[in-house]
Amino acid sequence: MDRRRFLAAAGASAFAGCLGSGGNEPGRLDLTVRNDGEEAVDVEIAVRGDDGTTYAEESDRIDPGVARAFEATVAATGRHEVAATGDDWEGRLAWDAGVCATFDGTVVVDAGTVEVAGECLDLR
Repeated sequence: MDRRRFLAAAGASAFAGCLGSGGNEPGRLDLTVRNDGEEAVDVEIAVRGDDGTTYAEESDRIDPGVARAFEATVAATGRHEVAATGDDWEGRLAWDAGVCATFDGTVVVDAGTVEVAGECLDLR
């Protein structure tokens, strides 16, 4: 094999390896729900894919001044959404697992307000 063909083959192999890294690994959601209010709140968490798959459903009671962590494993591709709901409030976040392997979300509940924030911690 001449030098040009060797370098082209080596470059193509390295490039293909980069594209394939983590492609089949499942995605992950790390969610924190924080109660900044003065009364306990009941929270229901639902994580679903755009294909209708439910990946997690949990509920908990969170005392004032306390944060609760939730985790879910999702498919490696596709749009996913998490909904954190209470009696009279709702917070939603969505991400694309084909682009973001690990998504971090936060929902903060206070008397009459809900704040949501999210970011991708691990790009594919």
